[in-house]
Amino acid sequence: MISGPSVFKELVFSGIQPTGHLHLGHYLGTLRNFVALQETFQCIYCVVDAHALTSFQAPLELSLRSREVAACFIASGVDPSRSLIFKQSQVVEHTELAWILGCIARIGWLNRMTQFKDKAGKHRENASVGLFTYPILMAADILAYRATHSAVGEDQKQHLELTRDIAQKFNTDFEESISACGFGPTYFPLVEPVVPASTGRIMSLRDGLKKMSSSASSDHSRLNLTDNADVIALKLRRARTDSDPLPDHFEELEARPEAKNLVVIYAALGGLTPQDVLHEYQGCGFSLFKQALIDLTVAKLTPIGREVKALLSDPSHVDTILRDGAERARLIAGPVLKSVKEIVGFTLR
Repeated sequence: MISGPSVFKELVFSGIQPTGHLHLGHYLGTLRNFVALQETFQCIYCVVDAHALTSFQAPLELSLRSREVAACFIASGVDPSRSLIFKQSQVVEHTELAWILGCIARIGWLNRMTQFKDKAGKHRENASVGLFTYPILMAADILAYRATHSAVGEDQKQHLELTRDIAQKFNTDFEESISACGFGPTYFPLVEPVVPASTGRIMSLRDGLKKMSSSASSDHSRLNLTDNADVIALKLRRARTDSDPLPDHFEELEARPEAKNLVVIYAALGGLTPQDVLHEYQGCGFSLFKQALIDLTVAKLTPIGREVKALLSDPSHVDTILRDGAERARLIAGPVLKSVKEIVGFTLR
């Protein structure tokens, strides 16, 4: 019989899909938070390449992007000696646990997931089954480590609620077996979200009403973490704005989404509030403000980009980090899956 702790150890699990170049929005909204969480938690950071298959990915492209995402983790400050970094596909416990959890989850729960509705749109019948069951694999990602926290954006909070529902139902359905196996009253924790302090949404440089995205057709709509100083400068100079100077108060930018976006970016990179930025640049035209934004962005992003390129110049080094992270991850996820198998009755007693 396997025995386990009755008190959950605080642990963070989070992941990013390798479906395109990581950009400024990823850095400000996610990667900086990953780095900060290392100071107070044991952290597991995963390149979720299995999730990426919910839409077709060219095989070679998926492989290269997965390595690049891992390099971006490291270049941004995630320390492989302190936090685990690996590819989801390297740890089979994720997908094996997902089947068991899929038998716990309910179709009605999945039907409420707004992200599936948004991504499938009018072509729901042609969407992949994987896109529909994506939240169950996400739950397995987290619960394979009995993680207590997950760093997520606002668009993933509903999926995290589903993870909690699945964990709660597992604990309830198998309460007697959990106790008989020596785990106390519950086996899975109810994961809590770790949402970073809001920096404001980072929007497209070409359309201030659309979120900055790796999948946008125009590369000039985003600032990639691998962009060099010249490319950053070119993209920001061409960023859509308007002809009015910057106002005194941030609220006055609500009807000017492109101008608002550039102010939000400056504030997030500079560790300021948007109102602080306007105190300094009120009345300025965008020629002056864009140059100040270029200088700040180049100073913050180009060291990351240089480190990413240095890491990718030695792919075997990144691959070694991923393999080591996967081996360490399986030391945690393997016993969890073994315990789950005993709890549900797969193991002969």
